[in-house]
Amino acid sequence: MQEEELKERFRQFSLRIIRMVDAMPHTISSLAIAKQVVRSGTSPAANYRAACIAKSEKDFVNKLKIVEEEIDETSHWLSIIIDAEILPKSRVEPLYSESTELCKIITKSISTYKINRDIITPKEEN
Repeated sequence: MQEEELKERFRQFSLRIIRMVDAMPHTISSLAIAKQVVRSGTSPAANYRAACIAKSEKDFVNKLKIVEEEIDETSHWLSIIIDAEILPKSRVEPLYSESTELCKIITKSISTYKINRDIITPKEEN
């Protein structure tokens, strides 16, 4: 997947999260979860964009790791929303599937980057 395509996919995911959160009921527990999921669910788009303009290889990997952590946290909150029946499963499950797929893409990107980096510049043996 190309960089611009992934940026757009994260952006669309953020918008879908915002719409889902706005549809959540106004109970104490729902509002607490809504605040968490809107933060973690919109963060990956911004952090992925930041990774794309990273100043160094270390910065690039660190920003991708933040994306990975945030999208994984989003998956957690989406599963809570499903299990607690805060919204219909049919409304949340597509977002959950997308969050797990995005997490796999980023995890694979990190490991591929590290493998390629080690092939190009092998680590010195002790």
